[in-house]
Amino acid sequence: MATANLFALIPAYNEATRISPVIQTARLHLPVLVVDDGSRDDTAGVAEAAGATVLRQRPNQGKGAALRAGLRWGLERSYDATLTLDADGQHDPAEIPAFLARYAADHPDLLIGCRDFSQMPLTRRAANTLGRWSFSWALGRRVEDNQSGYRLLSRRMAEAVLDSQEQGFEFEVEMIVTCVQRGYRLEWTPIRTIYGDQGSHIDPWTHMRNWVRVVRQTRRAVHAR
Repeated sequence: MATANLFALIPAYNEATRISPVIQTARLHLPVLVVDDGSRDDTAGVAEAAGATVLRQRPNQGKGAALRAGLRWGLERSYDATLTLDADGQHDPAEIPAFLARYAADHPDLLIGCRDFSQMPLTRRAANTLGRWSFSWALGRRVEDNQSGYRLLSRRMAEAVLDSQEQGFEFEVEMIVTCVQRGYRLEWTPIRTIYGDQGSHIDPWTHMRNWVRVVRQTRRAVHAR
């Protein structure tokens, strides 16, 4: 399918040292929008120099808020679908054509890149596996990878999540719940599992509290149907 009606959305926070090659490779396939989420470094300037359109979000509001800002931007410009990927190099932009081909063939509303958990560092593997199991239990169906940020959203999927109040990673988890509850098409595609020297912006205790809250909310929502 033609890619004129899709764009790549990259939320970014303090990624000036890593974002440029991500943008440059992504731009070989799609126009790129970067939402700079209140970075303290020159993420916005580096992104613009690499050829991306940049939205500056001030102050820092979290990945969920940055994604919604980018999705809203795309909807206002009549894009049919949005591909999201992280700024730190953990997602290989060279895999964008695989997402586009799958979208052209199946037209999923939410297509999520599924990582190989065996290729993760042990602590990350354990955390992701526990999260995947608990979320699958809460949702009542198998979830291959609930925290991967490498995704493709249809226009109606983007519209459906704009009213979310989740600010951080929980937004991406809630997105899966919304897709399932609305009866939209959810699919998975394998992606490379890349880990380098990327740090984390997530406080582990806050992450755990929010994760328990999201799992409980999901379980209640499923049982309320």
